[in-house]
Amino acid sequence: MQTKNNNGPLAVDVAVVGSGGAGLAAALEARRTGASVAIIDKADSLGGATMLSGGGCLIAGSPLQEKQGIHDSPELAYEDWVRWGEGEADQDWARYYIEQSVREIYFWLERLGVEWLTLLPQEGNRVPRWHRPRDHGKEIATVLIRAVEDSGAQIFPSTQVLRLLRSDGRVCGLEASRNGETLEIHSKTLVLATGGFASNLGMVLEHRPELKGSRILLGGGPDATGEGHALARALGAKFTHMGEVWFYAYATPDYRDPGGKRGMVFRLRADYLWVNQQGRRFHDESLCGGSTATPALLKQSPRHAWSILDAQTAAILEIADPYYRSGATVNREHIQELLDHSPYVRKADTLEELARKMETDVPAFLATIERHNRALAGGLEREPEFGKPLANSKKIEVPPYYAIEIFPLARKNFGGVKTDLRCHMLDEGLRPIAGIYAAGELCGMAGGHINGKAGLEGTMLGPSLFSGRVAGAWAAQEAGFGAGFQGEGKSIQGLTHTET
Repeated sequence: MQTKNNNGPLAVDVAVVGSGGAGLAAALEARRTGASVAIIDKADSLGGATMLSGGGCLIAGSPLQEKQGIHDSPELAYEDWVRWGEGEADQDWARYYIEQSVREIYFWLERLGVEWLTLLPQEGNRVPRWHRPRDHGKEIATVLIRAVEDSGAQIFPSTQVLRLLRSDGRVCGLEASRNGETLEIHSKTLVLATGGFASNLGMVLEHRPELKGSRILLGGGPDATGEGHALARALGAKFTHMGEVWFYAYATPDYRDPGGKRGMVFRLRADYLWVNQQGRRFHDESLCGGSTATPALLKQSPRHAWSILDAQTAAILEIADPYYRSGATVNREHIQELLDHSPYVRKADTLEELARKMETDVPAFLATIERHNRALAGGLEREPEFGKPLANSKKIEVPPYYAIEIFPLARKNFGGVKTDLRCHMLDEGLRPIAGIYAAGELCGMAGGHINGKAGLEGTMLGPSLFSGRVAGAWAAQEAGFGAGFQGEGKSIQGLTHTET
């Protein structure tokens, strides 16, 4: 490493700021062309939010789907995507990603060592297309980190970018701080992949002012605090759909966080019952996504609720946080520690005692549980109040009983820096800013707003990886290496997983 305090600036072909999924994919794609690459990240380790994620990617027409007898196609997925985005999705980017998802995500990651194991249905999809690796997001991040390290890219962790450098109207590098010294890196092109701002409460409330006064948990990547947005703004970048912040409802505060702002998510359990502070259910809990469950939670007064578990459900509870889970491995001891010690969890040997500890209406709460248990005892396929399917539910009847307090949690940004289909960062006049590309959550996963107002699950990580690859390839091409991203321009008709 060289610093401008001694031997002068470091020179590379492509600089990549951010080492989450998008940044790692960009670096790997640029190195594949022969371009020299430097990766800069303020975190101590690589992987970003990808390392902590569930790892699910929306993929349409995969071998795993065919193996399970599920017929899917890019056309069907595109229709679902656009409908779910409520007319606000970037349809060109959505089409581009969907038609490339098998070849450029499924097979690409498989070649790197990812094993696709699970295929789950998610809200808004007419067929299951949420693909998850064996070891969740940790597996994807791990194989990408290994591939980038093997590629010979230079890596600068614990390095804070201070400003981007420009010369003759184009971005030509960056100035950063590392170990108390100033590091200057000159580059022919630069990819900005710094993530979103869902871990910056001030920015969340700036773009969603109607939520001021409510408790909002932060659940983006720990370093998703918006520094990249400030760097892009200084260049005159165009921002779009910044108010489309994606919230989850199934989150409880991390009681180990001294600031009290971080949240942890838990989902995919049909057994849960959610009740408001009045002790009554308010939603079909099987519909737990951000476009259905979160609006229902935000309508409650106050804006929080309780997830009710008995000992049966508590024994299989999963928390999406590295303290409670490493990839697919669940730490049961730590989960029990949460249930026993978090001030946001109530525990009791009877339902009546639980209601009193929740400070809710005891008769209303007991009646809610009784209706649920009676529906199951009667063999109903759906409970009559909200139509929740009961096939995978159990009676709440085995003590001890738990009530986990849940609040809305800011998880992802569906808006951000506007880019074209080559990931060029665009200015207010929608003109490319010379020398700089953007990818990942900084640009709403891809293009600025690939999802629109709502996202099908798997449309966060998959498009972030994809836009990273696109950005890295075209940044390398502008730097004099390669021919750009070869998948550009494919038609949505006729693309199948046989094109490898």
